[in-house]
Amino acid sequence: MINNNNDNIINYTIQENDRTVKKIMTENLKFSKRLSKKLELAGKILLNEKPSKLNKSVFKGDVLSLEFNDEEDEYNAVNIPIEIIYEDSDMLIINKPPYIVVHPTKSHQDNTIANGVAYYFKQKGIRKKVRFVNRLDMNTSGIVIIAKNPYIHNELANQMKLNTVEKYYYAIVEGLIKEDKGTINEPIGRLNAEDIIRVVDPSGKECITHYEVKGRFKDKTLVKLKLETGRTHQIRVHMKHIGHPVLGDTLYGSESKEIKRQSLHCYEMIFVHPTTGKNMTIKCELPDDMRKLI
Repeated sequence: MINNNNDNIINYTIQENDRTVKKIMTENLKFSKRLSKKLELAGKILLNEKPSKLNKSVFKGDVLSLEFNDEEDEYNAVNIPIEIIYEDSDMLIINKPPYIVVHPTKSHQDNTIANGVAYYFKQKGIRKKVRFVNRLDMNTSGIVIIAKNPYIHNELANQMKLNTVEKYYYAIVEGLIKEDKGTINEPIGRLNAEDIIRVVDPSGKECITHYEVKGRFKDKTLVKLKLETGRTHQIRVHMKHIGHPVLGDTLYGSESKEIKRQSLHCYEMIFVHPTTGKNMTIKCELPDDMRKLI
């Protein structure tokens, strides 16, 4: 059982007998061997409030405490407003608006979500790096999860990698989709390693997108999408592939007079909280520009 009411410390109550600290950390808590060794060398592993080595035996009822150092973040702190959906000592979850990138690039140095979160952490005295669990394209809105320590980041990243996180999006697409429901199971890859554009291609990686029509209008359709995989541009490529590109998507479709970006929104995520073990359901309502379209 994990108890964490502090940004810097994770407390884990041992549930079984005659195991080592190392096995508990790597097998039960899914710490990497590298991070486990790093904590050991720094003297940040405590067993029943006393410093412990990785080879120390543990027994049921023992309390293993793992402490993380304060950190300096590499992102410049910039006062950019962020809309917080959920926060605890382990993670921060925000509603990312469109027209802003998640982290700095050559063309976007300081006006990013990362800079805004770094500023928020600084104001709140949270001395942690900004660790993104997921990312969204610049002009996609919705849920972005930030972990507050490397353990939480690793745990949630593993859930993402294993596709156990349920991810739901809303999109408004061009044209009228005839079927009420469908699944697109087509591999996606890049024809050119330097090219940003992805395509459906047999040489690509497996990609599965489920869709359900939620509304049909004169010349467009509102769809709810569930991702089984999480490839770059997956929804945008798959919707183009079936002849219904996301409205306003200039990379895979065309410009729209009705919206100035691709009308795509990360609406809901369901995952297991790494420390409490409880199912978390995070929802983020549609933004104004997509509501007006509907």
